[in-house]
Amino acid sequence: QVQLVESGGGLVQAGGSLRLSCAASGIRVVVNDMSWYRQAPGKQRDWVAGITSDGTTNYIDSAKGRFTISRDNAKNTVYLQMNSLKLEDTAVYYCAARRNIGNYWGRGIQVTVSS
Repeated sequence: QVQLVESGGGLVQAGGSLRLSCAASGIRVVVNDMSWYRQAPGKQRDWVAGITSDGTTNYIDSAKGRFTISRDNAKNTVYLQMNSLKLEDTAVYYCAARRNIGNYWGRGIQVTVSS
């Protein structure tokens, strides 16, 4: 059974930083394509960042230079370091692991950026 558990969210002032963690079980993050998505109130869920099995990282344009996705193979955990946070980064953030069809999903964690 695959489980993805996010942690590290919360309330932060604009310009601040947060690091989200996604602890995986039932899969190995080192061999899976892993991603972070987010969903703001009233909006669709959007892809934010991804790391492939070979370590290639990609980001949505608005996250480039501010967010960093990484993984710790020994801890079987994926991270999203978010710096210089903006009000528009407020959303529920979801960890996802690619499967044959679609993704496995975590339950999500709230990130709120205040002015």
